[in-house]
Amino acid sequence: MLRFKHRMRPRKITVVAAGSPEERLKRLRQLVTGLIRYERVEPTYSQADEARQYAERLLYLAIKNGDSHQPTMELANFWLLEKDLVHKLFKVLVPRYKNYKTCYTDLHKLAITYPGYGSHNGLLELRGNPWPPVIAKQRDTKQLLSNVLLSAARRDYYNNKQKSQSTSSVSKNEFSSSVDPQQEDDNSAHNKQG
Repeated sequence: MLRFKHRMRPRKITVVAAGSPEERLKRLRQLVTGLIRYERVEPTYSQADEARQYAERLLYLAIKNGDSHQPTMELANFWLLEKDLVHKLFKVLVPRYKNYKTCYTDLHKLAITYPGYGSHNGLLELRGNPWPPVIAKQRDTKQLLSNVLLSAARRDYYNNKQKSQSTSSVSKNEFSSSVDPQQEDDNSAHNKQG
């Protein structure tokens, strides 16, 4: 089976142009072919979710069995409508994903476009593709001048606060040690009598 956790139960495309099973299968084959060709496609989210499973399975079997395995070649010929992509599958993508321990594709839910149909678009892409990332990489803001100055000010504030607390506790200790306890008892006894 697959080397990673993946839901294997088949799911159907909820909205298709023509409702026949042949049209649904044709659309899935077009999506898998487009994914292998361009390494990124943007169908509806439900279509991308279903096509992802078939693309993952095709890549997994191609990596596991290689191009000398006849059933794998037949599967590649079925799913890839353009036959030049069979060469790309075995010579480009298989070496790229040979040592992957996770899934080979990413699926992102895109925002609803307005005006539009009101359904979410999905973005299905192969990992390690040449396109710019969908989710932008977060900048490291730790070394920005404003953040460096704020962290230095925060450090100075807490250092000064600790120094003032330690000096106030020392002065209280000095004050209490300067008063003789015997004298204190005599004064308290004198105040009670008086």
